[in-house]
Amino acid sequence: MREFSKHQQAAIAGLGITETGKVYDKTVTEFATDAIRLAVADAGLTLGDVDGLLFSNGLGGGLTLRLPRDLGLRDLRVLSEISAYGATAIAQVQYACLAIAGGLAETIVCVHADVPLRPSVGAGEAYRASVAGRRSPTGFGAMTMIGGMRGANSMYALAARRYMEAFGVTSEQFGAVAVAQRRWAMMNPRAQFRTPLTIEDHQASRWIVEPLHLYDCCTVSNGAIAIVVTRSERARNLAQPPVYPWGWAQTHSGYAMARDSDFGLVSGAAIGGPAAMKMAGITTTDVDICELYDCYTYTAIITLEDYGFCAKGEGGAFAASGVLGPGGALPTNTGGGQLSSYYLWGMTPLSEAIIQARGQGGERQVAKHDVVMVSGNGGVLDYHGALVLGAQAPI
Repeated sequence: MREFSKHQQAAIAGLGITETGKVYDKTVTEFATDAIRLAVADAGLTLGDVDGLLFSNGLGGGLTLRLPRDLGLRDLRVLSEISAYGATAIAQVQYACLAIAGGLAETIVCVHADVPLRPSVGAGEAYRASVAGRRSPTGFGAMTMIGGMRGANSMYALAARRYMEAFGVTSEQFGAVAVAQRRWAMMNPRAQFRTPLTIEDHQASRWIVEPLHLYDCCTVSNGAIAIVVTRSERARNLAQPPVYPWGWAQTHSGYAMARDSDFGLVSGAAIGGPAAMKMAGITTTDVDICELYDCYTYTAIITLEDYGFCAKGEGGAFAASGVLGPGGALPTNTGGGQLSSYYLWGMTPLSEAIIQARGQGGERQVAKHDVVMVSGNGGVLDYHGALVLGAQAPI
């Protein structure tokens, strides 16, 4: 048994995942309420047990502070919308744990929902349309748009190209991440893409923005995921095996697009990962599974490096060695990740981490699953969240 501080006396007791992908018959609010009901039922609780709610929107928005009314929730002690883009889910877990430790609430639900996809509209176009009307940069900041840097794909392509040039990492090594995660996805009934994928397929796929191929980029999904966080003592008497947050950290880099910046070479994971592991009392050698935010193959590789699983610049060779896939020494993104499974911001890696820590992964379940490292990444390497989950109960 591990000894925990007073801030680590909460556990994740429930998980609810709606149908994800090309699902067009629900609003964002309907997805959110469905996920919350599923999570509460999964924990063996009722909505009447919930006294806290933390929610987040995708880029399309739609969820408001009226969400409790849609669920019939009353007299909540904690209610807030949280946004750190892809780092949001980890921030929600952190704030829920701190709120419970501080006596602000007993049982807090965290939920993320999004509906960017539209019928007869391509995924990329639909996602771009979901952010249409958001404030565009002005002044010198608009120069990137004038130069053609429009949206996340272009900006991540810039980061990936700088990284490749600096360290000699190849497109084929990026592809190794996509191939490994597709192998995991083939064992995940929820995954949107379950057909085999080879390096040759990766290399033959169309460019999105060079050096990023189609299979270097995450999918787009409609859906919602919710989790229930409650006191550890209570969680041990509920319906599911509790999953314990051992350590967490946020870090928000604020990279300037200027000469001498480390943009593309180092991410917030270099600060957040070690901080979360220090709080958890572990090192990388203790981690059994990684569930990493993989909006792009490049993002997964730089996170592995910055967390310390391999040296800086060696992430490509690390991925190409086969270590990340089924049977590898560091099982990573075991549900297929955002590249092959579903894309619901940081709830994608968090949900799979909970499934693995519980031992409920079915065909894809990793035998040793005591310690799971989870990451969240928002903006273009701007916001980072790191979380260590354990299957071991605190004292």
